[in-house]
Amino acid sequence: MGTYLIDRRPLRIPAFRRLWTASAVTAVGGSFSLVAVPTQLFTLTGSSAAVGASAAISLGTLVVSALWSGVLADTTDRRRLLLAGNAGLGIAYLGLWGNTALDSVPVLLVLVGVHGLCFGATLTTSGAVVPRVVPAEQLVAANSLSALARYTGAVVGPLLAGALIPSVGLGTLYLLDAVALGTVLRAVAALPALPPAAGAPAPHDVLRRLGEGFRYLAGERLLVGILAVDLAAMVFAMPVALYPELAEHVHGGPAGGGTELGLLFAAYPTGVLLTGLLSGRLSRTRRHGALLASAAIAWGVCVVLLGLAADLWLALAALAAGGAVNFVLSTCRNAISQAHTDDALRGRIQGALTVVLMGGPQLANVVHGFAAAGLGARPAIGVGGLLTVLTVVLLLRTLPELWRYDAAR
Repeated sequence: MGTYLIDRRPLRIPAFRRLWTASAVTAVGGSFSLVAVPTQLFTLTGSSAAVGASAAISLGTLVVSALWSGVLADTTDRRRLLLAGNAGLGIAYLGLWGNTALDSVPVLLVLVGVHGLCFGATLTTSGAVVPRVVPAEQLVAANSLSALARYTGAVVGPLLAGALIPSVGLGTLYLLDAVALGTVLRAVAALPALPPAAGAPAPHDVLRRLGEGFRYLAGERLLVGILAVDLAAMVFAMPVALYPELAEHVHGGPAGGGTELGLLFAAYPTGVLLTGLLSGRLSRTRRHGALLASAAIAWGVCVVLLGLAADLWLALAALAAGGAVNFVLSTCRNAISQAHTDDALRGRIQGALTVVLMGGPQLANVVHGFAAAGLGARPAIGVGGLLTVLTVVLLLRTLPELWRYDAAR
């Protein structure tokens, strides 16, 4: 049984252990604003459009920040950049806390933008830091541990936030986010200096440096392949926007949300968590490309089953199985990109990955929303799953090196 439990070897490395412990704290205690911001906005405006506007602001600033900070991560000390990004997040949370006394919508939207800028920088830089503190043969294990912490927060954080709002109010949630960031700042401050690789360019001329990163990415067929697989899996087969319609019109839930809707949202991260806890064998495999592609195809099949499911239990089983295979997909994607990329360009490539990871689900919401309007929710979901399977199969025929990738070579 021990070989199946999650591989904890990276936690023996002091630098990674500090970072992971801090990330586990912030995954829960630093996620309260994800619930508090839309709740406060809707309370102040009574408009879902305002909530959507805040999401657009957050995504836009995050994309810009991810690309820009990717250049900085390759040209400056990554430890300092990570400190600056996390300090900015802390300041944004304190600003949100102070704004609960003002209840100013414009101030709230500005702070959402600041949060997006800082979050994009920390997400990108963190991905570039891990390969500097963890040996290549333990990258899968390190990414498995990080995913486990992240998805635990995705389940526990919102549940705690929902329970705390009636008793402590939104302001306290923002303050708790800021306090949780203190653990990250301490962990990052304890890291050794992480200067750019020898011969790295100066940080000026950001656009030219960014262009160098995209040219490198375009010339690396393996990296293009994993990005294409990930986009196909997210854009075609991430039907989160249709959960409310499924819950109410297919599975008999009440209008406005109820137990059925909550179960649909919880099923996917539950599958991720259970797989993360039993991912020990995954970290000892070498065929990361074959695993990634197989997981993407399996995810497409799970989404087809979700579209076909007339019974709630089958829909939940399909989503939980989908969470399981997506854990494999995301872990192998991160391990391949981190191991295969030259360290001098790792920040810029991580920035591109951040854009895909954050933009893909948003694009999926748009695609599924329009598709469901024309086809209906269940057919749109099923077609999306089939498109994922077909796209990944075509990519494997075009890029056979993705299937052949061996981490030991």
